[in-house]
Amino acid sequence: MTNQMPAGRRVDPAPASSPALSGDETPSEVQAATTSLGDLVGQVTGDMSRLMRQELELAKAELRESAKTTAKAGAMMGVGAYAGHLTVLFLSIALWWGLGSLFDNGWLGALVVAVLWGIVAAILLVVGRNKIKEVQGAPQTVDTLKEIPEALKRNEENR
Repeated sequence: MTNQMPAGRRVDPAPASSPALSGDETPSEVQAATTSLGDLVGQVTGDMSRLMRQELELAKAELRESAKTTAKAGAMMGVGAYAGHLTVLFLSIALWWGLGSLFDNGWLGALVVAVLWGIVAAILLVVGRNKIKEVQGAPQTVDTLKEIPEALKRNEENR
């Protein structure tokens, strides 16, 4: 079995100008002692490039897996919300029907259910509007951005 190196990377085991090796060195120490600095830098650069490509591929794989899991969870939540909507709808119809039987008039039961849902909607709208009024946005970012033009101006000491 021959030890083949890629073109331009041939390393002689012991060049005439290399220091004497005692035999106790690790393969890395032997390579460092017998390989030129340019070749070592080339190897390190190649290793770093390969490492970066592998890390990017790992990140892509992880993101693909996360996206699949998120899509499945989102679909389940959407179906769950739709099922919840149907539950509320059919409970409302049952309440309408029950109140219609109680009042001996179907339209009166429907009116009571509609008024109840109107009250729920009004309460949720008011609470939501009040929560939106509490949103401040990004006040620290706005303050910091206002300071940038002033920081870019030259002051009297640096003229």
